[in-house]
Amino acid sequence: MGGLAVAGTLAAPAVRAQSQQTSIVVAYPPGGAHDSMARILSDPLSKQLGRTVIVENRPGAGGMIGAEYVFHAKPDGSTILLAAPTEIVIAPSAYKTMRYDWTTDLAPVMLAGTTPIVIVANPSIGVRTLPEMLALAKQKPEGLAFGTPAEGSSHHLAGAWLAQLSGAKLLHVPYKGAGPATNDVVAGHIPLAIVGMASALPFIKSGKLVALAVTSRSRLEWMKDLPTVAETPGLAGFEATLWEGVFVPARTPESTVAMIQGALAAVLAQETVRKQLLAAGTDAVGSSTAEFKSFLTEDRARFAKMFSYTGLQPE
Repeated sequence: MGGLAVAGTLAAPAVRAQSQQTSIVVAYPPGGAHDSMARILSDPLSKQLGRTVIVENRPGAGGMIGAEYVFHAKPDGSTILLAAPTEIVIAPSAYKTMRYDWTTDLAPVMLAGTTPIVIVANPSIGVRTLPEMLALAKQKPEGLAFGTPAEGSSHHLAGAWLAQLSGAKLLHVPYKGAGPATNDVVAGHIPLAIVGMASALPFIKSGKLVALAVTSRSRLEWMKDLPTVAETPGLAGFEATLWEGVFVPARTPESTVAMIQGALAAVLAQETVRKQLLAAGTDAVGSSTAEFKSFLTEDRARFAKMFSYTGLQPE
């Protein structure tokens, strides 16, 4: 993914003339990676555009309620979707029918950031590594439950693929967002969660959660002691990603899309913003629109393949 493309940054007044307020729609409840990113971006983006920017949480149906809301919004730059893979590139595999088609109903703007997916455990279950967790799951006839932000999410697919490859019995417990899933592991209601690093990081730092592994291809530069899932014997090649992508209604004029992309890229280039995001567990990207479109094509194929590995059937 290329550097921070900032075309159209100074064209914000044209957007301002159409609306005095912009809503960043997050299709999940507060507490997760997307909500954290939206709230970090809202104030500097407001300054960049010269108008109020608010965050709207519209959770439900694995992110599809929020995506559908944006699809029906006015195409004037006043409503932005900060989307996850779930409602964009995974949903077409998970559902036989949908009320929107992201390829025709939503216009990609940019890849804003990526958040590592982490497997975490409540310390009370007594495991410190992924192999230990998988061994424990195999010892228990009932298996081990793991929470994720949503049914059919990249986190869910990662867990299902992990269970298939390892032979461990892992029981999926879907939540309406990463925050509730993480909180239930901290409280001891379920033993495990597979969530974005943004929601788990404060609890990992405080010792309330044990980080077992990340699902990325390589170790994190800023948490090098944490191994990847793929380092576990028998799990080579394992990789699942969580990203934050910006979309607007498909009928939005190209000039407005360019203005929004430019304003966001300028914000994501700010060192203070990048540090805030990193502290929350998210790496800023800020791609061009063309780069994001190519990325989506590749990611759709990757997740379709992963979905086939899980043995799940479209609903």
